[in-house]
Amino acid sequence: MIYKEFQGETLSALGMGAMRLPVIGGDDTRIDEAATAAMVDCAMAHGVNYYDTAYVYHKGESESFLGNALRNRPRDRYFLATKFPGFLFTPGQNPKDIFEEQLRRCRTGYFDFYLMHNVNEKSIGTYTDEQLRLLDYFAGEQRNGRIRYLGFSSHGKPETLAKFADHHEWDFAQIQLNYLD
Repeated sequence: MIYKEFQGETLSALGMGAMRLPVIGGDDTRIDEAATAAMVDCAMAHGVNYYDTAYVYHKGESESFLGNALRNRPRDRYFLATKFPGFLFTPGQNPKDIFEEQLRRCRTGYFDFYLMHNVNEKSIGTYTDEQLRLLDYFAGEQRNGRIRYLGFSSHGKPETLAKFADHHEWDFAQIQLNYLD
């Protein structure tokens, strides 16, 4: 495995994403646990130490599956990433409720990498809304040690990406990159 340094951490150059796991009968909510557990075992055996999921993957089942698959592994042997679904967030909701649910689903006390999910032209207003104060909440969780590195993912236009990048002091960004463009 090739490893890369990130802020003093050694991460595998390849990570395992849990967005498109094997399913049973074409039902996105029915993850094939045996097949996927074998994938996690294989990834671990070959040095993969970065595991990525999100609140909405597999219609909410991905975080729980990954939490179960990793639960018997030493927590200091892998990096766990998940994402906050700001594009689903509505006024009156509390980001703490979703964050606490994610911790429970993933069977962990903290996330190594926590991302504002899919920042784009439609969702940037939610993430930057001064009344919702989402970024303040997650910066607080980072100060409390429940988020090690705070970042965002984006499928938006370059100008949206630049605007959001300037909105907060981020630790990292995960972007969609098409080598043909």
